[in-house]
Amino acid sequence: MRFQLLGPLALADGPDVVVLQPSKPVILLAALLLHANSTVSADYLQRAVWGEDQPATARAALQTCVLRLRRLFTKHGVTGTSIEAVPGGYRITAGPPTLDLLGFRDQVRRATALVRDPEAELYTLKDALSLWQGSLLANVRSDVLHRDEVPRLSEERLRAVERVCDLLLGLGRCGEALVDLWTATRVYPGHERFHEQLIEALYRTGRQSQALAEYRRVKGFLLDELGVDPSPSLRQLELSILRGEDLGAGGAVRAAVEPAPAPASAPAPAPVPGPMSRVIQGAAVSLPAAAPGAGRVPAVPHFTGREVEAAAMAARLTAPPPPGADGQRPLTVLVSGAPGIGKSALAQHVAHLVRDSFPAGRLLVRMTRADGHPRTADEVAAEVGAALGPGRAGERALLVLDDVVDADQVRPLLTPPDLAVVVTSRMGLGGLIATHGGWVHRLTAFTEAESYALLLAALGTERVEAEPHEARQLAALCGHFPAALRILTARLLTRPGLRLGDAVDWLGDDPLARLTLTDSPDHSVSGLFDRALGRLDPRLSEAFLRIGAGPPELLGETDIADGPEGPDGTKDHPPVPEDVLEQLADAGLLEDGPPGPYRIHDLLRAHLRRTVRIRNRRTEKV
Repeated sequence: MRFQLLGPLALADGPDVVVLQPSKPVILLAALLLHANSTVSADYLQRAVWGEDQPATARAALQTCVLRLRRLFTKHGVTGTSIEAVPGGYRITAGPPTLDLLGFRDQVRRATALVRDPEAELYTLKDALSLWQGSLLANVRSDVLHRDEVPRLSEERLRAVERVCDLLLGLGRCGEALVDLWTATRVYPGHERFHEQLIEALYRTGRQSQALAEYRRVKGFLLDELGVDPSPSLRQLELSILRGEDLGAGGAVRAAVEPAPAPASAPAPAPVPGPMSRVIQGAAVSLPAAAPGAGRVPAVPHFTGREVEAAAMAARLTAPPPPGADGQRPLTVLVSGAPGIGKSALAQHVAHLVRDSFPAGRLLVRMTRADGHPRTADEVAAEVGAALGPGRAGERALLVLDDVVDADQVRPLLTPPDLAVVVTSRMGLGGLIATHGGWVHRLTAFTEAESYALLLAALGTERVEAEPHEARQLAALCGHFPAALRILTARLLTRPGLRLGDAVDWLGDDPLARLTLTDSPDHSVSGLFDRALGRLDPRLSEAFLRIGAGPPELLGETDIADGPEGPDGTKDHPPVPEDVLEQLADAGLLEDGPPGPYRIHDLLRAHLRRTVRIRNRRTEKV
């Protein structure tokens, strides 16, 4: 039996993988595995499971949690690994064959020893990266672990990816490096080394104009979003390209003979405890700084479509207050709709359109954590206050509150009169509109024209106009769903030689499987829908799976009670209560008809049916 940490926490027995359901024993298991072979203090485990505000009975509850975890091991046949109670806490023993995290670190360490054999080092690092299986600890609902551990693990992966690209460039395999670098630069736009590698690879494959265009794009991003200039190495690279110098493998070869530091398999010597330290195994371990939740509104590359909605939002945000209002607002605009429908992109695009009307600043505030849990209103209010400062009288500010979970997160922020707020949410938030007013824009899938325009903007006119019919077929296979189109264009950009006609056949074989970024599996249509289902109440999620796997009549206006009976005289598909349908519609998972009052997007229905089939097969195996 093998534990998988580099993705959703799972148990693997050969080809069979069981992804564990979110629970407190699963949090406990993750905390132990992250520090395998070391004693983890009871205090740290309690914080990981219950957070900073622990119940008075946390220590006794931890013992119960350990007991439940041991029962979980028995249930899944985990016999070679045990949880030991030791002085000061608990310990779990694992090695590279039984824990993928240790396997990854072991392979990286082996690769470092192969520094004088670049081909062997490259092969070993790619083998290590193949152990990553998706979004880190997606099913582990612990703010402490996502704050303290996930950033550190992500950094280990980024160092390995960067090293792989250095080796590919050093070996002269620039075309192969481009495949990884196109995606890496888009997923991590602030990582300058990836941009430097991409520009070098483009130049060395004879694409000088594209390399310079990429440099200008990166320079604009750094200045507009971060307020900094490109690094000296990036500026030197641009100068070398302008001079037409032969880079050869010089820069990459130098990088390829300097091994990247390997992550330690055990904690480093502990620093003196400070305000940003936490005790594990009785020693102080520094914590990575938490990413800020409020920052400047980033630009949206290749934004297309939504012209009517964008114009209406811009007009409402910049309109003068009505007579007699004495400027007492904030004005609220709500953008709602399904996950991946383009709410955040529209809100950020509009924020740039109206920037001149908000001299006090424009802030993007993430309202959920990486694990999908909502942030508190007090936490967000303190962040916003610190970011905006006192301001000047009469100057307005714009807040974009992204991915709001419920109205209570927003209400405390709607008090300053010189504030306008754009809220994006999967939820309808009818209660917020009822108490505070505002305008609502509920987004649906793109039109055919909007989808085609996105392909033109992202892939270029030359490539799309050469095969316009095939481009429209690709948009149709994506269901004109913005997130699916974005993932498709990212994949096609990394394969510039692939004809769109061939891509139609490739995508049509299995759209759900193909609409994913291979080196970043959490960027996928299936992952997007899985995370949306994970936010639902379990009973509501089960009802939605039944609706999606059932016939379309479950969403129609006909009376299901008059439908066909099964062989035992019962109804094959019992009716779905109206309140369940309304809750699913409010969560953005059901669209307005036709036919009938509700409808499920085709991609989402296909995902639900696949999920049910996989679950049924697992049940049959058991």
